Formats: sequence, structure tokens, C-alpha cells
Amino acid sequence: MAQDSAEIDPDELIYDWNIRNRRAPLSPLLDRGVSFFDETLRDGIQSPSVRDPGIEAKMEILRLTASLGIDAVDLGLPGAGARAVADVTALINFAEQEKLGIEYACAGRTHVSDINAIADIANKTGQSITVYAFLGSSPIRLYAENWDVELLLERTIMAADLCQKHGLPMAFVTEDTTRTPPPILDKLFRAAVDHGVQRLCLCDTVGHATPDGVMDLVSFTRLLLESIGSMEVGIDWHGHNDRGLGVINNIRAIQAGADRIHGTALGIGERVGNAALDQTLMNLKLMGEVGDRDLTNLVAWCQKVADAVGVPIPGQYPLVGEDAFRTATGVHAAAVIKAIKRGDAGLADRIYSGVPAGWFGKEQSIEIGFMSGESNVVYWLKSRGLEPEEKLVNHVLSVAKRTDHILTDAEVHAAIKGFRPAAV
Repeated sequence: MAQDSAEIDPDELIYDWNIRNRRAPLSPLLDRGVSFFDETLRDGIQSPSVRDPGIEAKMEILRLTASLGIDAVDLGLPGAGARAVADVTALINFAEQEKLGIEYACAGRTHVSDINAIADIANKTGQSITVYAFLGSSPIRLYAENWDVELLLERTIMAADLCQKHGLPMAFVTEDTTRTPPPILDKLFRAAVDHGVQRLCLCDTVGHATPDGVMDLVSFTRLLLESIGSMEVGIDWHGHNDRGLGVINNIRAIQAGADRIHGTALGIGERVGNAALDQTLMNLKLMGEVGDRDLTNLVAWCQKVADAVGVPIPGQYPLVGEDAFRTATGVHAAAVIKAIKRGDAGLADRIYSGVPAGWFGKEQSIEIGFMSGESNVVYWLKSRGLEPEEKLVNHVLSVAKRTDHILTDAEVHAAIKGFRPAAV
């Protein structure tokens, strides 16, 4: 008997392709459960300019990572050898002892030995570890390695089945995804999903992608998953910064529907580095997309990583750099000082800064240099409990005008002493 037409809602029978951004637009990000994945302790230390930190430093980095609400961490590649196994094991035990509440992950090739090494650590620690099993997929890689797609399928299926056997969740990582044609990705992704992988990780391994390319690739992957009825499979975006597009590509991946975003502290990594996770979080905070997430430790996290791996932070690096909130220009400093005099810290934080320093545990700094005005000197003296006498102000300013740089505190004190020999 035919169903009464009065019981049918026509909207339920129509799939409307005309609805733009129907697949999880950027807002509201929090409702979508987007997570963040830190690669600092694995991909990050593959940089040719860093050192591998000791285990105590790695533990402190891990503690700071967790304090930022970063959801998951790649702890290393146990297949690399005994030290990697020992470090990953120690880090998991530390995280459990400290109750850091993060998801553990390890990288591995689609080789039996790599996956077994991760399984051994999982058994030893009693903790679940997501295996990020990677496999080169682009035609240029296949040509160089003398591989074919059938071999890739065999390795994909072997890795997925072995992870299932060990009871380990697996993310299937196609290296150089952004230079791999759809027919190859279609075959590999279908095979991986058919064999139980929980996540597909799209990699811009050589920093090739533009924002439009990211949008197309993530959209393609989501459509594929929808077409095979597997929308529960997560999509990771793993970007590099060779074209300087790492951070914007991270944000575009979220807009396209990726639900896990990778990156490293300070963007450290191979060649020019990975997408900077600190800058990604900072921008999402400014966009109102991470709610009340506490990022006051973001600067401390970056500084700890810089110290641990031996990479200096450039003065002009966003948020973390020494110059991020310093000004010695007369016009800029005067505006900040006027805002401070109004008693409005928020105004002072924004009038000449696109990033509110206070949100991230920093503050504006007024310096004295060759482009400064009297207001710079008056503020500098008052903030240190010194009386801004007119002649003293003029003397310090004249000293600054004769230089080609911002004066250090020691140089300002020397100028004061030169004006008032008795001053300390």
C-alpha cells in the first residue's frame, strides 16, 4: 500500500547541492569537534637545524602542549631505533602520571617492524596509541621508487590489518597527497576505509598546496567518504610551509571540513618547516573560533621548544618574537601612551597592534630610539619611577637621536648618568 503523501516531508527527499558550505563551514568550529595535532617532537625535530632534546625537556614541552588544550601529540617514530622507543615509552608514562589528558600517536612506515614497535609500547604502557602509518603516493615518488599502485594497495591493506590485529587505531597517511591525482587517492582511501582505518591524513609534504588546492583536496576527500557512507572517518590536514602558506592553508583546511589540524611549535620541521601551530591557534583565537581556550602558555611553549631544540626565535616572529609588542616610533608610542592614560588596557593593547598582547600573557612595551618622541622618554622614565624632568627628557632624546638603533636599558641609564652624574 502506498504511503500517505501527507506523512512525507518533501525536504527529506531532496538533496540540495545548491546550499553553499553545507559541509561544516568554519563557524562554529567548536560545535564541529575540530582537534589539533602537535608534530613538534617528531616532524619538528627532523629539521636539519635543530637538536633532538633530552627526555626531561621533551616532558616539559609535553606538559605545556597539554596546557594549551592541544588534543593529540605525535611522540615519535619508534621504528627509528632504541632511543625513540625509550623516549616514547617515557613520555607516555609521564603523561599518565601527570594526567595530561592527551591522545598518544606515533608515526610509522607501512612496514611490519614499525607497526610492531608501536604495538610493543602500547602493550608495555597499557595505553592506546594511534598509528600514523605513512606511504608515498604521488606519481613522482612512485617513479623514483619504482613502485606501482598495486604495491601501495598491498602495503595499505597490510598496515591496516596489522593495526586491527594489535587493536591499535590507525590513521592512513598519504605522503605528498597534494601532488597525487584523484584516481590513486580514490583507490587508496577506499582500501584503507574498507580495512578499518579511523582517519585519513592529507599531507602537503613538500609545501606545494595553495589555499584553493587545500579546499579542493579536502572537499574531494569528504565527498569520497560521503559516497561510500563513511563520514565517521576523520580527515587530518598536515601542511608544510615551503611557499609560506602553512598557516592560511591550515585555516582553509578547517573551512573545507578537515577535523584535525597538524603543526609544530614555531613551525620547525624539514626544509623551511611545518605549518606553525602556534600561529594557527593565535589566529583562530582572534577569529573567535576556539572559544575561551586558554592560550596564555602559548609563548612559554614556543620559548621552551626554542631552547630545547636550539633554534633562536626571530625578533619579528608573530606573538613570540621580542619585537612583537615593542615600539619606539614616536607617533605609535604616543597613541599607546594616551590609551594607557585613559586607564583602558584593552585600547592600549589594540590601537597599534592586531594581536592583543594580554590575551597571550604579554604586554606592550614603549622603547626609546632614533625615531622616538618626548612621550617615549617620559613614559620610559615614569614606568621606572624616575621623574621626567624636561631637561632630562630632552637630553635622553638627543642621545637617542644620535644613534641608529633602539637604546637598551643600560644605554638609557648611561644617558641619565651622563646628565646627572650622581644618578645610579
